Amino acid sequence: MTKANKVLFITQEITPYVSESEMSLVGRNLPQAIQEKGREIRTFMPKWGNINERRNQLHEVIRLSGMNLIIDDTDHPLIIKVASIQSARMQVYFIDNDDYFQNRLQVIDENGVEYEDNDARAIFYARGVLETVKKLRWCPDIIHCHGWMTALAPLYIKKAYKDEPSFRDAKVVFSLYDDDFKQPFHPDFASKLLLKGITKKDITDLKEPIDYTALCKLAIDYSDGVIQQSEHVNEEVMEYARQAGKPILGYQSPENFADACNDFYDQVWGEEQE
Repeated sequence: MTKANKVLFITQEITPYVSESEMSLVGRNLPQAIQEKGREIRTFMPKWGNINERRNQLHEVIRLSGMNLIIDDTDHPLIIKVASIQSARMQVYFIDNDDYFQNRLQVIDENGVEYEDNDARAIFYARGVLETVKKLRWCPDIIHCHGWMTALAPLYIKKAYKDEPSFRDAKVVFSLYDDDFKQPFHPDFASKLLLKGITKKDITDLKEPIDYTALCKLAIDYSDGVIQQSEHVNEEVMEYARQAGKPILGYQSPENFADACNDFYDQVWGEEQE
C-alpha cells in the first residue's frame, strides 16, 4: 500500500504563539512527530492579534502575499507570514488580514465575547490557507484540520478546489475537540460560502441556526476521516460521523496519539487505493 508522504496541518492554535491548551499543544507537537516519522509537513494557523510578532520573529512572505479574497462582496487582502520553531525544525505559516486578525484576539475579545464576524474569519482563514498552498505548488496527501475555525476547509477542498493539482488527490481528516462556540453564525452565512464550485445543493444540510454542531457536521460531510481529539466531545457530532460510515480514530492518550494518528493517515489514504 502506498503511504501518504505529505501532510498539511490546518490548525487553530499552536504554542508558543498562543497560550497552552489541548489544541495548541497538539498543534505544536503532532506536526513535529509526523515529520520525525519521515513525512513532509506544512503547518498553518491564523495570525491572531495577540501573537507577538517581534518576540516570535514572524516576517511577511512577500511572494505569497498580496492576493485579495472576496467575502460578502468585499475585498480582503491576504497577508502571509512565517516563523520557525527551531527546536522542531518546523516552519509555521500564518494567515493574516487587517480586518479579521490584526489587533484582535482569538475567537473571543478582551471581555470574553465571541467576535461577531467569526464566521467570515473562518471563511477567510480556510480559503487563505488553500490559496497559499496552491502558490507553494505543494500537493499534500493528507490534510489534517484542527478546531472549528478550520471546519470549512473540507468543503472548499472537495468542491471549490477539487480540480486544483494541489488538492485533487488529497484526503481530509477532521479532528473534533471540546471547543464549542456559543453564538450561532449570521443567518446569511450559507450564502457567504458560495464560490465557484460550491452550489446551494452542496450545503443544503446546513440548517439554521448555524451553530457549532451544524458547522462540525458540515466538516464531517466533506472529510475522509474523523478523529475524536478531546476525551469529551459533542456526542451528536460523533454519532453523525459514525452514521456516515467515516473511518474514525477514537480518543487516544497524548503519549499514544502521534503513533495512532500516523497509522490513521495511512488507513484513510489507503481507502481508495486498495
